[in-house]
Amino acid sequence: MTMTQKILARAAGLPRVEAGQLIEAKLDLVLGNDITAPVAIREFAKTGVARVFDKDKVALVPDHFTPNKDIKAAEQCKILRSFACAQNITNFFDTGEVGVEHALLPERGLVGPGDVVIGADSHTCTYGALGAFSTGVGSTDMAAGMALGTAWFKVPSAMRFVLKNRFTDPWVSGKDVILHIIGLIGVDGALYQSMEYAGDGLNALTVDDRLCIANMAIEAGAKNGIFPVDQATRDFLKEVGRAQYTEFAADADASYTRTIEVDLATLRSTVAFPHLPSNTRLARDSGDVKIDQVVIGSCTNGRLSDMRVAARLLKGRHVAKGVRCIVIPATQKIYLQAMKEGLLEIFINAGAAVSTPTCGPCLGGHMGVLAKGERAMATTNRNFVGRMGHPESEVYLSNPAVAAATAITGRITDANELV
Repeated sequence: MTMTQKILARAAGLPRVEAGQLIEAKLDLVLGNDITAPVAIREFAKTGVARVFDKDKVALVPDHFTPNKDIKAAEQCKILRSFACAQNITNFFDTGEVGVEHALLPERGLVGPGDVVIGADSHTCTYGALGAFSTGVGSTDMAAGMALGTAWFKVPSAMRFVLKNRFTDPWVSGKDVILHIIGLIGVDGALYQSMEYAGDGLNALTVDDRLCIANMAIEAGAKNGIFPVDQATRDFLKEVGRAQYTEFAADADASYTRTIEVDLATLRSTVAFPHLPSNTRLARDSGDVKIDQVVIGSCTNGRLSDMRVAARLLKGRHVAKGVRCIVIPATQKIYLQAMKEGLLEIFINAGAAVSTPTCGPCLGGHMGVLAKGERAMATTNRNFVGRMGHPESEVYLSNPAVAAATAITGRITDANELV
């Protein structure tokens, strides 16, 4: 079996499972945010079940429209707040301690190897970076998960991505790995499959790199993305206080629909042009594309390592005239550490705006909505039509180094041009 299949077999109480098999699996965590959870809460009420299956295994994270941008957003969050209070939900994170959900949950030690996690948010696949099976579901599935502690799955087949060697460009990171892969296979290239990673190149990837790569599995149409557990994973789990977990590894004779090799040494900073994450080209080959706004943050690239990369480039420089640069640390812990290291001071001195943790601009919600004809370079994960605002605006995706360099020059720029 593949790594994913082993996790699902255990959760279903079965000796083995096969691709295409329908199973009912026990859940270790059910997640919702301020957009999806209110619907799930209303559906939960219809079940007649009085209490959630486990108050410690439900996480409610109002991060999309918070701090509340308008009355509707406030009402959505009030539904979460009231439900969390009535159900005595342990893991409810309100404004002041909230973070972007897929950065916050790993930081809190709430996800780990062997876990089965569903979330009413498509980027729930992030937690595969830590050896978990995690995937996005609809609000109705979330409601059923909260009530029963189980969910139905069709066991996915798997694609294997063998990563080789190490990065040779100092400004290349996990974002470039996943943009390269999506550019190679397309936005439906891994449709309802597990994207499973292997190879000696794993040693070159930080946990932050892996979280970024797993986060965008959904952008290739995948059911989930997953990394084997190694010492880097264990060190991270120890740091966040996650002591209990179960490691799984793919069998040597596991079946894969396709195996793709990626040589990390050959990768260069990559940009996804509108309006698909698969529309990729190298940053250095992007031409003279003027940018109006830069966003550095999100569940993909709002971690401390991302803040440090952006600060290295912005230190002693200034955002180009006519460009708005918005920096959003993904959690309060990251925000605080960035402040202690002087990173926020660097951003502000460079002419950037620094925000409290929020998904905000990523989904065109607030804190950076685009007008007609405007272009944004963002470290986020989606660049569909109208994703950040007006349907005639454009979103370009990149790593934090390209985003920071672009903020400085006002056009798509490989960071190597500035150093």
